[in-house]
Amino acid sequence: MAKWYRNALVSLVNKEIDWNAGNVKITLHAAAYVPNQDTHQYQSSLTNELTTGGGYTAGGLAVASPTQVYTAANSWTVQRANSTAYVVDDVVRPATGNGFLYRCAVAGTSGAGLPTYSTVLGRETADGTVVWETVGSGIVVLGCTDPNWSAATFGPCQIAVFADTTSGAAATNPLIGFIDFGSPKTGGGGNFTINLHTALRAFHLFIP
Repeated sequence: MAKWYRNALVSLVNKEIDWNAGNVKITLHAAAYVPNQDTHQYQSSLTNELTTGGGYTAGGLAVASPTQVYTAANSWTVQRANSTAYVVDDVVRPATGNGFLYRCAVAGTSGAGLPTYSTVLGRETADGTVVWETVGSGIVVLGCTDPNWSAATFGPCQIAVFADTTSGAAATNPLIGFIDFGSPKTGGGGNFTINLHTALRAFHLFIP
């Protein structure tokens, strides 16, 4: 799941980030780079990017087919289902919409019957062994094609970073967010693909 650099929201307001302009790139970094969501704001904070070779080009891969879509809660396509396994950060709405979205805060299996949903932002709803957090009345999703490097033998890498490179300088190229693979990964000679979340894609922002 992609995580925001928190200053990215400031950069968005300052019009430093344009998801659709074609200048957002993804760079791959070794595990020695540790993202700081509070203090890292520009590419100059990044370290340990892979060097060119093995199917990777230093400077990053351009995001393909960027999209940005707002969806009201009752129009969200992912409905909560009975007796279904959910993982942390899955987002659902009740089958009968109540104007709110719910994020899985504790992974588990939903109950055999409908839970009593909280409609207070930040409150939790128990549902079988799942715990849902009430997160908003709508959601903005930034999407793109799953990033892919062909004939990949590069690595190891653990962190993929999204940044807007429009300014052309590391000190002023704002960071957007990152994906931590959980452990170092190495290309096996075929496609090296980052499989984004089916519904939440690259990034999402809940609207109260």
